[in-house]
Amino acid sequence: MTEGRLPGLILAGGRSSRMGANKALLALGSDTILGHVVRRLSPQVQPLWLNAAADLARMFALPAVPDTIADHAGPLAGVLAGLRALADADATHLLTAPCDSPFLPRDLAERLQAACDSPSSIVVASSAGRDHLVFGLWPFSLADDLEAWLSDANNRRLNAFLRRHQVVTVDFPLVETSNGLLDPFLNLNTPEDLAEARNFVGLLA
Repeated sequence: MTEGRLPGLILAGGRSSRMGANKALLALGSDTILGHVVRRLSPQVQPLWLNAAADLARMFALPAVPDTIADHAGPLAGVLAGLRALADADATHLLTAPCDSPFLPRDLAERLQAACDSPSSIVVASSAGRDHLVFGLWPFSLADDLEAWLSDANNRRLNAFLRRHQVVTVDFPLVETSNGLLDPFLNLNTPEDLAEARNFVGLLA
């Protein structure tokens, strides 16, 4: 149901508190974690923006979309910032992905778009019985509702917001590798997650 170009936004506004450093800039193989995300997502969307401070966005030659809500209000604040900043895009939806999932599927946009049955539907990814709500297509028409929702400081949870709307879920298979099965939505929040990701770094070539 998306029309024209599909704009994309990488969510990189988190604090990386469990990693102990800015996880977007940590090395994984021959690149940074965020560098891998940019390389895998950029062929799937146009344009691609980064929900982060301007200095981080400049490092990756991407336009910045900073949060419009203070105090690290979570991924929904990043989604809202993208819906506002890219509202004039020739599309019904915005594609989002987090900055810490370097193995994200190369057909993410294609499969989510194929499952989108309405201009008002939110479409999210899943794998291995788990939903990955930050990998999603978000209708631009939801911007006002999302802004009103986030105006209450108690409203920060993705699941709670999604229950208010029509949601389609697209399941992605695990990837078979010589080192075992890999969840393409593996997100790197801790040093242990990063160590696990290094077992599959050959897939990032």
